[in-house]
Amino acid sequence: MPDLIKTCLSINGIERTFHIPPGMRLLDLLREKAGLTGTKEGCGAGECGACTVLVDHKPIPSCLCLAASCEGQEITTIEGLQTGSELAPIQEAMASSGGVQCGFCTPGIVMTAEAIAREGLQAEAHQRLAGNLCRCTGYTKIFEAMDMLPALEAQDD
Repeated sequence: MPDLIKTCLSINGIERTFHIPPGMRLLDLLREKAGLTGTKEGCGAGECGACTVLVDHKPIPSCLCLAASCEGQEITTIEGLQTGSELAPIQEAMASSGGVQCGFCTPGIVMTAEAIAREGLQAEAHQRLAGNLCRCTGYTKIFEAMDMLPALEAQDD
């Protein structure tokens, strides 16, 4: 058995400690050790975006990121967007627009869209979502969800 390293991570606002192999990917830690299975593995090569999570509010492919390298940073997964039973605005928008179909790519798309919305860059959604592959929706409904965000955020104020 390889040596394990102690890694302290902040995942969805909760500090957690793990003993993991040094080469463990963030994706595997989230799914296997933290029990957060909303993040999906698609290609395993950072090409499809299915495994996207936010690290310090920036979207990253968790299949290419070593878990230990995230120490001291805030990791947000799809499970961390929801507050109790209340969906985050981007989740509401995706559901309302029909931007969710098979659901496999949805967590990664939602996480990327969340980062886009936080930065106020909805006008750049077409370019910024280019790293997230979806074979079901054709993207139209996803872009409609992005267009709905200003109205949804205004309702929260």
